[in-house]
Amino acid sequence: MALEYTDLDRRIWEEELDSFVPRRVFDVHAHVYQWKFNLDPAKEGGPLYELLGKRFPDAGWADLDQCDDLLFPGRDVHRLAFPYPFSPVCDFDGANRFAASEAKHDPLSAALMLVHPSMSTEYLEARIRGAGFVGFKPYRFYSGANDAASCRITDFLPERQIEVAHRLGLIIMLHLSKREGIGDGENLADLSRLTTKYPGAKWILAHCARCYSARNIERAAPRLRQLTNVWYDTSSVCESEAIEALMAGIGPDRVMYGSDDLPVGAARGKYIVFAHAWCCLSENNHAFDLSHCDPRMTFVRYEQLRATRRAALRLNLDRRQIENHFHDTAARLIESARAASSGSSVD
Repeated sequence: MALEYTDLDRRIWEEELDSFVPRRVFDVHAHVYQWKFNLDPAKEGGPLYELLGKRFPDAGWADLDQCDDLLFPGRDVHRLAFPYPFSPVCDFDGANRFAASEAKHDPLSAALMLVHPSMSTEYLEARIRGAGFVGFKPYRFYSGANDAASCRITDFLPERQIEVAHRLGLIIMLHLSKREGIGDGENLADLSRLTTKYPGAKWILAHCARCYSARNIERAAPRLRQLTNVWYDTSSVCESEAIEALMAGIGPDRVMYGSDDLPVGAARGKYIVFAHAWCCLSENNHAFDLSHCDPRMTFVRYEQLRATRRAALRLNLDRRQIENHFHDTAARLIESARAASSGSSVD
């Protein structure tokens, strides 16, 4: 893997981020995969080919270490990692074996199991016990409703699987569906019901509960505050208002750092919002005349961190709260899941 690091990247790191990012980091949203786990026969012409198949065909532990060494110089990084959810056809067994094996490179890190709604509870428990996973990574692309854009949570994560997570104290990394994300009434009602019915499961809502702007977070915050077994990661969210709204509405103690690497955080661009929409602006999908300024883009990860820093400044977070965001909250959560699934206890 080869990443170019420009003078612009260095300036942003040195002027804005180096003094902000703590020395210890726990990345709760990292992908480990190999392109060969994508079993789609048409994958070379598919939408993932340019970024994954061509640029980042393999993302092992060494690749993530290399990425962090470059983008996070001088930081000690641990991770919660899981396979990339290739669709429509994925080698689940191969992807999960690879994720479990790669995570063993660091005893403080952990892996999640990529799950399909058709998997039996017996199969899940056997794989959890055998490979040492601390939880599940479901994904909306595998929805039994055949509607990845509008499916409900239990369409791609059936309750019998949630019950396993509840009973074993496991983490569920959830990427919500529907246009409004957590602002959708069905999503919020389903999450409220499921977290209450299965309190032993530990939920992480990815991408600020899939809210790239503040609007839906602000609408949902009064109900989300009541869900004490739900955490959030900020992966790929580049709008400071969204991160600020989440930290202010839920409390910073349940909001954790995630990189979305590989490949998203290491790509150049920024996730932007307009009206009720959001998208990724990259070097290759705009036609702006930027002759009036430096037109180069930095990493999505750096844009996310710039947004987090601005949110932290406006909320007047102290150094301890920032360290919790980047490391301590995640470390405690992963250890509690590891202890619960192994039958031991953590003080």
